[in-house]
Parts: sequence; C-alpha cells; structure tokens
Amino acid sequence: MEQLIPIASKLQDVLGALGQNTSLDLPQIVVVGGQSSGKSSVLEGIVGRSFLPRGHGIITRRPLVLQLFNTAIGGAEDEDEENENENYLQEEIDFSQEWGEFLHIPGRKFYDFSAIRQEIVKETERLTGKNKGIHSTPIHLKIYSPRVLALTLVDLPGMAKVAVGDQPEDIEEQIREMSLQYISNPNAIILAVSCANADIANSDALKLAQAVDPYGNRTVGVLTKLDLMDPGTDAGDVLNNKVIPLRRGYIAVVNRGQQDVTNDVSILDGLRKEEAFFHGHPVYSRNRTLLAKCGTQHLAKSLNNMLMHHIRDVLPELKNRISLMMTDVHTELDTLGTSETPSRSTMGGVLLGLISKFAVNFGAIIDGKGPGDSKNMKSTREMPFVNELFGGARVSYIFSEVFASSLLSVGAFDGLTDEEIRTTICNANGTRPALFVPEVSFDILVKRQISRLDQPGIQCVDMVYEELQRIASQAEPSELTRFPFLRDRMVEVVSALLKRCVGPTQMMVSNLVKIELAYINTSHPDFIGGSRAVTSLMQKIGKDGIVGKRSVATPGPNSRSNDDHDDVGATPLSSSSLSGYYNPNENVEEIPTDENNGGIMNFIFRGGQHVKPAKSREGGPPTIVHLPQVPDSMRQTDVPPTEREQVEMEIIKSLIESYFKIVRKNFIDFVPKTIMYFLVNHVRDAMQNELVSELYREAEMGTLMQEAEDIAQRRQTCVEMRDLLGKALEIVNEVRDFNTFK
Repeated sequence: MEQLIPIASKLQDVLGALGQNTSLDLPQIVVVGGQSSGKSSVLEGIVGRSFLPRGHGIITRRPLVLQLFNTAIGGAEDEDEENENENYLQEEIDFSQEWGEFLHIPGRKFYDFSAIRQEIVKETERLTGKNKGIHSTPIHLKIYSPRVLALTLVDLPGMAKVAVGDQPEDIEEQIREMSLQYISNPNAIILAVSCANADIANSDALKLAQAVDPYGNRTVGVLTKLDLMDPGTDAGDVLNNKVIPLRRGYIAVVNRGQQDVTNDVSILDGLRKEEAFFHGHPVYSRNRTLLAKCGTQHLAKSLNNMLMHHIRDVLPELKNRISLMMTDVHTELDTLGTSETPSRSTMGGVLLGLISKFAVNFGAIIDGKGPGDSKNMKSTREMPFVNELFGGARVSYIFSEVFASSLLSVGAFDGLTDEEIRTTICNANGTRPALFVPEVSFDILVKRQISRLDQPGIQCVDMVYEELQRIASQAEPSELTRFPFLRDRMVEVVSALLKRCVGPTQMMVSNLVKIELAYINTSHPDFIGGSRAVTSLMQKIGKDGIVGKRSVATPGPNSRSNDDHDDVGATPLSSSSLSGYYNPNENVEEIPTDENNGGIMNFIFRGGQHVKPAKSREGGPPTIVHLPQVPDSMRQTDVPPTEREQVEMEIIKSLIESYFKIVRKNFIDFVPKTIMYFLVNHVRDAMQNELVSELYREAEMGTLMQEAEDIAQRRQTCVEMRDLLGKALEIVNEVRDFNTFK
C-alpha cells in the first residue's frame, strides 16, 4: 500500500500540467497556521533538510506543493521500527541519493538544498515581487531521499493580520481565501499548526479548519514550541483531545529555535534535541500515551499512514472522474474535428452533414425525442431535458397553461358595464321604445366582446415564434462552433424562414376572430336562445321577487312550462319568449295605447294599472310651458333604470355570456391548431430544403467552411489534455498491480 502515495504524486504532476482549473480533488496534506507558527520548520523536520526560505514576517508567499519520495531500497515498510528510527536519524547519507526537482524546471536535479531555497525565492519573486506580496499559483517541488516517508504536502502562506510592504490592504482576506481554496478539497487532510505556548482556543489554524471541517474528521492538530512553554505547564490536556477534540488527534513537535538556525545547527541535530526534550520532560516522559504523540518522526509516520488510507478510500472516485473528463475531452475533439485542410468536395459533404444534423435536431426537439447532438448538450450530465420543460413541451405549455388558462379567465363582461348595456339597448330602439328587447343590441355588444380575443391570439403566435428561435439555437450541432461564418448564415436563414411564416399565422389567427364576427350564429345548438334566456330570468325573478306586486315569474294557465321551450334558437324578438309575462284570460283594464305608456312591456311592469293624466287647473288664463335646453351629451345613467330596463339588461347579458363562451371555446381550440399548421409544422418540414437552397452554393463554400481563429489552439489544448488524462488514467490503473488492503 506504500505505492499509493507515489501514485497520487504522479497524479499531482499530471494535474499540475493541466492547471488549477481541473475539477479533480486529489488527496493531499494541506499545512495551515498563523504567521511564524513554525509551519516551515515542521516541514523541514519531516524532510530532514533545511531548504525553505527563512526570515521575519511573511516568508511563504506562494503555495508550495511538496512531494516526498523515499529512495531507500525495499522501502521503509520492510524495516522494523528500531531500524527505521536509526535510518531516520542517521547522519551519514550518500548525498547522491538526495535531490530535489521543480516542475517548472523539468529534468534538472538540485543536489544542493541551499540552491533549492534560492530557486523557491526566485520563483516566488517572479510573480509576487521582492517585497511581501502573495500569489495563489503554486510551486511544485519533489524531494527524493532515503530518510523521508512518502508524503504530499501543501505549504500555504501564514495568516497575517496587517498588510506590510506592497501587500494589499485585504491581505488577511486574500490569505484566507487562498487557504480555503485548498482545504475545501474534501479529499485533503488539514494539518493545523498552532503554538503550544499560546491558548489553543485562539488558534488561527483551528478556526480556519473548523470553517470547512466543523467536526474535525480530517484535521490533524500540530503543537509547536513546547520548549517555550512556561515552567510547570504542559500540553497534556490538548494532546489528550480534552480541549478542542479532533478525530485524528494532536501531535507535539519541537523545532529548531532561531538561535539554532543562527548557529547553523543541522536538522538532524535538532531532531535529536527534540527527542531528548520529550524523553527528559517530567510529564511527557512518564506517560507513554503522551510520549507516543510527540516528535517529528511520529508526525511523519502518522501522516504517511493517514495519507495512504485516505488515498485508498478516494482512488475509485478519482478514477471515475478522470474517465468522465476523458470522455468530455474526446467529445470536444470530435466537435473541433481534425487539423487537416478539407478539399472542396469534402467541404460540401461536411456542409450537407451539418445542415442535416441541424434539421434533424430541430425536429427531434419539437417532437420530444430528445435534444440529439447539439452544442448545448455536451454530456448527459448537463442536459436540461430531465430538469425542466424543453423544446416542444414548452410550446405545449404555452398553448395549455398560458394561452388557454388566460382566455378562460376572461369574462364575458370584462370591460362592459351595465350602463353601457342599457345605453346600447336604448340606442337600438331608435325613435320609439321597442315592444321587445332589440336584437341589434345583442349583436353590437357580443361582437365587441368577441373582438377582444384577437390580441391574445396574436400574442400566442409571438410566444411560439420566440420558442422556435430558442429551439433553433438549441438544435445547432456541436461541430458548428468550428465554422462561425456558416453559423451566422444559418441563423439568418432560419430567422428569415420563421419571419416569413409568422405573418400568415398571425393573419389566420386574426381571421378566426373576423370569421366569428362575420356571422352571429344564434342557431348554435349550445346557444341558450331567447326562449331559455327569458325562462331562466323569470325563474330568477320569481325567486328573488324583484318586480313588485305583479310577479312576472308566474306564468298564466295557457303559457307553456319550461320543459315545453323547444325553440332553442329563438331570438330575443320572439313573441313566445315573453308568453309567461301575463295571463291573457285575466281580467285587466284595457291596455292604453297612448305613447306615454311605453307599450305592452310598460303595461306589464306597471301591473296593468293605468295612470290617468292630471287634470288641468280649471279657470284662469292658460300657462305657457317652457321646455328645458337639450343637452349636448345625453346619458341614460342620469336616470335610474326601470324594472323593464333591468329585465332587458339581464336578458341581453344572459345571451352575451352564452354566445361568448361558445366563441371562446372555439378560439381556444383553433388557435393552437392554426399555429401548429401554419408555423411550427411548416417551419420544421421546410427547414432542410430552405437551408440547402440558401447555403449550398459553390461560390460561398470556401467562406462558409472557414474555421474560427481559435479553433486550432483549442484543438491543440484538447489533444494535450487528452494525452495527460490518458497518463493519469494509466497511473490510476497501476493500483491493479498490488493489493491496497494488505
């Protein structure tokens, strides 16, 4: 299982070549801590050599990805613990077996570790300047040594509070964001370095780790500077996980102090001093449990073991994600095509193929057969086909949920008041009051309400037109991105075809309304008719008693019952419609015929009472009657409606409502059919022929099939990524050569 860490290191190299924009989260150990908390010293203790820049203030100003490879024959796992300790602390090492390599200088080996330090400083200053600026681009360093254990660590800049030098004012926030970028990786182990001579509750590293790992499942606490703690104090409670518990616990280390660095004390001497400190300490030396959690050597072994098991757990998922990335790259390469210059005949075949693909995709999206091979559907993971309505389903949604629902909410009397109905009836009477409700008023009012349906129908056409434009953009083959001129011309042709079809469609929808206005079919089987309208009104009047002394809801003995009204299509002028208004056999006064009575309707609603004219005053000279001035604008609303007018309005409203519902139902049914025939189906059927006739021309072939300027670069990038991902897949497949669970 020791081979797992080198495999992860190889993957780190591959993804380092790909760049930081990859979606893979590799298992690694990320070192975070406050400024001058001893992070760099911890790393040097693990490596056993001094190679990191030192100084005051912020020294680590770019992330350092450090990969350690053990060059000992047989590896450390074949040795017992005692021999391993001797090997870790042995002083005489063949320096030809220790060297470093930088990813940005491939092939060059650094045997002098001071040269490694200088190269880190040089590469840092290349992007950050010579002052205290920071940069998120990492430096990749490999160190090969027989004394190290295989590890992959990332050293991050220490968290600072105040900007110095040419650092930006938000340096604290920048370092925090950079650190979060690395520790947010769910496959990363967080190495939180804190000073033991300060309250652990104030640790910047633990606070940052808790932001992404609140339960401490992948955080390892490292306590430094235990030799600087006040006499009589120790870190026993922290090491025993009693203060801020972490699932992976804490490990204590003692690094070289500044005086040791000044006196050029070697790392190995520092490690021996660390071992002597813990074994001579009155608390740690007497508690084997605490002693087992102390020392740089124990830290390296623990991290090595944690990383191996962590890599073993996440490797299958990494393999799946690399395979998916490889599939996407192959798809992109197929889209970009080959770099060979096509001949004239080949261009024609490619052009016809693209046109055919576009037409097929367009029809498939409308018919609900899936998006097919389009540029917006690069992979099944990105398809909106299962997450939202798509293509033809959106057109159906417009018909049923937008158009139909909106028209069903339109009332027969929206925008029509009782006063307007009353005025229209009065105007239809002409110079004298009519005996019955005038039919002309019904025609005028119902046509006015029907004409309101025209605008929603036109809007429905516009909505479907916009959806077809959307479908056209979604139907573009992914290969079309290679040829921007062809794509622009194809968009022009499709837009022209849609515009050419939308005009006749709108005209046909308008004609549907005009057809309804041209003939008011009062004989329609679903129309209530005059007879049933009056009968219904009489029942309502009898129930509500709104007429007065003489209830017109009570039919005479010779009148027909409601069930006898077979004249469904009777108009409002039919005399049978009012047969229930009075009993002809009843003894009533003779109906007066003077004009002031207003006819038979006036007699009915006055209960048959004849109002005698007032007698003129006897004697004296005759008085002169002066008429008032005729107003310029005469309105019925100035006088409250009589009972007769109320009945007439109710009859008209009943007729209008009945006929409007019939027309609305027909309109809701015929508008979608009209749009489908004149617009959707016509465009779908004519699409391929239109594109071929407009685009397949010998003179324009060379221009249309000219590739975009960035296609060659994108193709080269995809080829490189394919090769690197292939290497990554080969590296992951190496796991098959050994048992990871032994």
